[in-house]
Amino acid sequence: MFKPYSNDDDVLNIQGDALTVSNGTTRVVVNGTLELTRDQRGLKAALALKDAVDAIVAALQAESQLPAKVKGEPDAKPGVVRNPFQ
Repeated sequence: MFKPYSNDDDVLNIQGDALTVSNGTTRVVVNGTLELTRDQRGLKAALALKDAVDAIVAALQAESQLPAKVKGEPDAKPGVVRNPFQ
């Protein structure tokens, strides 16, 4: 079972390795492209994705003192820096 934010090692693969959900103690990273076809395979992939996202949301909601952003994380809109090579 995938437990978000519990370690830096777990990787959940959905539909082979079409979509990966990589665990971390400060972030969970989702990578890839997942095609949710209208068949049993698509349903299985959709349910796996839903379970992963539901677990992530539950873990975040369970945090009583969730910070506004992860410590040391840069601002969402970094400022413009002059090009040192010009």
